[in-house]
Amino acid sequence: MPKGKVTFDYERCKGCVLCVEYCPQKILYQDMETLNKKGYNIIKVSDPDKCIGCAFCAMMCPDSVIKVEVDK
Repeated sequence: MPKGKVTFDYERCKGCVLCVEYCPQKILYQDMETLNKKGYNIIKVSDPDKCIGCAFCAMMCPDSVIKVEVDK
């Protein structure tokens, strides 16, 4: 099964959590202790090894701050 690598442009993230809601692996979470420069809580990956590279998170992001790279 392909593995994915998720990266975020944290400074553009508004913390809307749509990516968290749509992740089928449930590996994304909103870090309530870390803010970006705009004052939004950022999203982090709890277990990068479980990412399947589906890119649902990137598709759901209204601000296109998520990049998913897939290892085949």
